[in-house]
Amino acid sequence: MTAERPARHPVDEIPPAGRLAALGLQHVLAMYAGAVAVPLIVGGAMKLSPTDLAYLINADLLLCGIATVLQCVGLWRFGVRLPIMQGCTFAAVTPMVLIGTEGGGLPAIYGSVIVSGLAMMLLAPVFGRLLRFFPPLVTSTVILVIGLSLLPVAGNWAAGGQGAPDFGAPKNIGLAAAVLVLVIAIQRFGPGFLSRVAVLIGIVAGTAAAVPLGFTDFSGAGDAGWVGVSTPFHFGTPTFEAAAVVSMLIVAVVTMTETTGDFIAVGEMTDRAVDGRRLADGLRADGVATMLGGVFNTFPYTAFAQNVGLVGMTRVRSRWVVAAAGGILVVLGLAPKLGAIVAAIPAPVLGGAGLVMFGTVAASGLRTLAGVDFRDNHNLTVVAVSVGIGLLPVGVPGIYREFPDWFQTVMDSGISAGCVTAIVLNMLFNHLPGGRTAATGPAPASASAPASGSAPVTADAPVLKDGGAQHTVEQTGKQRV
Repeated sequence: MTAERPARHPVDEIPPAGRLAALGLQHVLAMYAGAVAVPLIVGGAMKLSPTDLAYLINADLLLCGIATVLQCVGLWRFGVRLPIMQGCTFAAVTPMVLIGTEGGGLPAIYGSVIVSGLAMMLLAPVFGRLLRFFPPLVTSTVILVIGLSLLPVAGNWAAGGQGAPDFGAPKNIGLAAAVLVLVIAIQRFGPGFLSRVAVLIGIVAGTAAAVPLGFTDFSGAGDAGWVGVSTPFHFGTPTFEAAAVVSMLIVAVVTMTETTGDFIAVGEMTDRAVDGRRLADGLRADGVATMLGGVFNTFPYTAFAQNVGLVGMTRVRSRWVVAAAGGILVVLGLAPKLGAIVAAIPAPVLGGAGLVMFGTVAASGLRTLAGVDFRDNHNLTVVAVSVGIGLLPVGVPGIYREFPDWFQTVMDSGISAGCVTAIVLNMLFNHLPGGRTAATGPAPASASAPASGSAPVTADAPVLKDGGAQHTVEQTGKQRV
C-alpha cells in the first residue's frame, strides 16, 4: 500500500485557475484605491504633470505586484509566505510631501526610501527576536485599532471620496448601501464559492449600475497606452539628504511595527503561527520591496490592512490567491489602459465593500481579545488606553499639528500610535519587575510549557494569561485562535 500524502495546509493550497483568478481580482479591487492614493497625494502636492502622475501610478502598481508575490511565494529568507497584500504605506506620506516640496524633490525622496529599505532589511532579525513583546493582548488590540481606524476611510469612500464636489450626497450613500446589502445577501444566501467572492461581485455589480447613473465613465481608459514600463531612476539620480533620511528611518520603524501586527493577524486567521524567523523573513521582504521602490520611482511598502480583512471575511487562506493578485497588479502596472479601467470604479462602490472588510478586521481583534484573561490584572487598561490613543488622530484629525515632524510621523497614524502604546503598556504591566508576569514567574520556555506557579496548560484551556505570555496550545503544538 502506498502511504497517503499528508494534506496541504490551507495556506499552501492552490485553487483551480478560474477560482484563483477571481479571488485574486477581488483582492486587487479591495486595495486598488489605497494603492494609487499615495502617488496621487505625493505627486499632487509636488504639482507634477498628469504624465508624471500616471508614471508614478504605473510604477507603484508594478512594485505592489512584485512585492506581493515575493511576500506570498517567498525566496530563500525573503517573504512571510502568508496571504499578505503589499502596498505603499500611508505613514510615509507626510514626510515625503515635506521632502518633495522643501527638501530636494523626488531624487531626495528616493534616496531616503532606498536607505530606509536597507535599514528595514538590517533590522528584520531584531524585530524577529522581539516577538515575545507581541502577545495576543497586544496583537489583538492592534488588530482592533487597525479595523476601527480604517472604517472612516470606507465612510469617506461611501460619501463620494474625500474632496468630491458631491461629498455626502444621498445618491453616493445609496449606492454604497446597495453594494453593502448585495455583499451581505450573497454571503447569506449564495452558494459556497459565490459567498467567497461576494466583495468582487458587489464591486462589479455596483460599478455596472453606476455607469448609466452617471457616477463614472471609462473614457479615460481610451487615452491611456497599452504598454508602459517603469525604468530605474526615471526622475534623476537619488540624492541623500540627512534630514530626509532621518525622517524616513522613523517611518521605517513605524511601518515595521504596523506590519508585524498585520502578519500576526493573518497568522491567527490562517492557523499558521508567525514565529520570530517567519516575521524576520517577512520584514526583510518589505525592506527589499522598499529599496526597489526607491530605484523604480515609487515609495515604501507595507502589508495592506484592508486585505487582512478580506482574508478574514472570505475565509480563503491560500497565499497563492494573493500571489495571483500580485500577478494581476504586475500586469496592470505594465498596461496603463487596464489600470485606467480599474481606476474608474466609483468611490461609493468601494465604500460599501470597505465597510464589510474593515469591520471584519475589527471583529477579528475582538474575537482574539475574548481569549485574554482580564481578571486581577491591568490588561483592560492596556486595551482601553491603546484603543483610545489609537483612535485620537482618527477622530480628531490634526490633533498633533503643532508637534515636531518626527512625532507626527509616529502618532498621526492611528495604527502606529495604538501599536506603540499597546507594546509600551504591556511591557510596563506584564514584563517589568513588579508586573504580573514577574509576580507569577518567568514566561514559559516554549509555547506548550506552563508558566512557573501556574496550572498546567491543556489543549482545552480557554485563557491566555499574563497578556498572552502563556499561550493556549493544541496537542499538535499549533496556537489556537
